[in-house]
Amino acid sequence: MAQSEPTAVLGGVSAINPASLALHKPLPTRVRALRSLVKQRYPMIALIILCVVIFLALFGPNIAPKDPNRQDLFARLVAPMTPDRNGAINFPLGTDSLGRDVLSRLIYGARISLTVGVIAVSIGGTVGTLLGLIAGYFGGPIDDLIMRIADIQLAFPFILLAIMVLVVLGQGVINLVLILGVGQWVVYARVARGQTISQREKDYVEALRAVGARNWRIMIREILPNILAPLIVIASFNVAGVILSEASLSFLGLGVPPQVPTWGSMLADSREQLLGGKWWLAVFPGLAIMFTTLSLNILGDWMRDFLDPRLRGTDGPRR
Repeated sequence: MAQSEPTAVLGGVSAINPASLALHKPLPTRVRALRSLVKQRYPMIALIILCVVIFLALFGPNIAPKDPNRQDLFARLVAPMTPDRNGAINFPLGTDSLGRDVLSRLIYGARISLTVGVIAVSIGGTVGTLLGLIAGYFGGPIDDLIMRIADIQLAFPFILLAIMVLVVLGQGVINLVLILGVGQWVVYARVARGQTISQREKDYVEALRAVGARNWRIMIREILPNILAPLIVIASFNVAGVILSEASLSFLGLGVPPQVPTWGSMLADSREQLLGGKWWLAVFPGLAIMFTTLSLNILGDWMRDFLDPRLRGTDGPRR
């Protein structure tokens, strides 16, 4: 039986069949990422959980069954799934000490927590990456100045710095985002600096300098795309840390104003009721924070493995 040959001989030289090359053509990054997520259980579950949280944050006002700030003192501290006189369940997750619906506050809280986390990381990541690029590319006194400022901030406990600034500036979403964003720039600056130092001596940078390319063009258009992978991974982990920081500051009463529902403020409001057996006031916002941060950490771990150059061309390690 005749078999198809992958190569043909033309003038004594073997010609490679284009069809065989197509079989070995690397898959696009998006396709590889999707295949990797489908094959791995925990990152896929984490992605589904995050999609649900993002959906609730985007469409919370249309989904929440009640106004999160509407008080009903006749329905205060109602346990979850408690039917009323007519047998209807008006509060699936119960109410707090002011008669506010826990489910509605939980849905609205997703918007604030995710917004604070994403915007703060965007601010800190942008500022830190630019400063790290400048320090790593130019070196010398500029590098020393930026890194010494970073060392000073690392030596000062962040939670104390945040408390001091918020006490002076007052509560508010903008103030909270700014202080959380400023507190995140150091890790991006240090990583970007180290990656830039390793890139600035490579041949493509020397070639661009030889043809007269400006320093800013080399840094932004050439070096930055080559150092983004570790910074993206750090950002995925950092969003989870910022959400926890927002919850901690709200728990201390220094986050957003009391009328704005957040998961951290819901935990703070539950302190006085825990000894009375009102477990749902702390359990539900605590679970929301736990599942969101855990999902972000799992996806960050998957992204770190997927972007590893040693695994380039594969679907990443299986979990």
